[in-house]
Amino acid sequence: MAPAQRCTLCRQTFFCGRGHVYSRKHQRQLKAALDRLLPQVEAARRAIRTAHVERYVPEHDRCCWCLCCSCEVRKHLSHGNLTVLHGGLLEHLASPEHKKATNRFWWENKAEVHMKEKFLISPQDYAQFKKSMVKGLDSYEEKEDEVIKEMAAQIREVEHRQQEVVRSVLEVGFPWRSQSTSGSARPRRGLFGTWKLERD
Repeated sequence: MAPAQRCTLCRQTFFCGRGHVYSRKHQRQLKAALDRLLPQVEAARRAIRTAHVERYVPEHDRCCWCLCCSCEVRKHLSHGNLTVLHGGLLEHLASPEHKKATNRFWWENKAEVHMKEKFLISPQDYAQFKKSMVKGLDSYEEKEDEVIKEMAAQIREVEHRQQEVVRSVLEVGFPWRSQSTSGSARPRRGLFGTWKLERD
């Protein structure tokens, strides 16, 4: 009897040696796992020619599971307050370590040969992505400069309006209140003084 082996895709232990990878169940599990990863790889591949740069948000720290390398890979490439979408996954797919692990994974699981290239990024494609990333960063900085200029113009306009309001108020001035002397404020003669004069 063949020694017991553990299949991570099927999540079960089998005793049929290498014959397990040819089974229908294993091939179904393999296809399902590759189909889950493929859309993310295709989205990253579309970013090769047009890298998209965004301001960093916590959602950019999300990872995806690389089936070939059996590890988590950060999808996006972040530095400071900027993020290059799909940059992390493209960097991983173009690495020599991923290529070596993919070759081993395909051989061990008897996956369809024509599918393997879909999960690899050539050095030429990654070099093109890096050029696209530089252009994307330049474009993002230009947009940020335009936004800053627009905000500065709005601030100057608000300050100008405030100054106009203050100037108009100062030109009109405030009416001064005349202090009128009321009857109650007049000096009164004392009662005893008046009574004394009447007696005299």
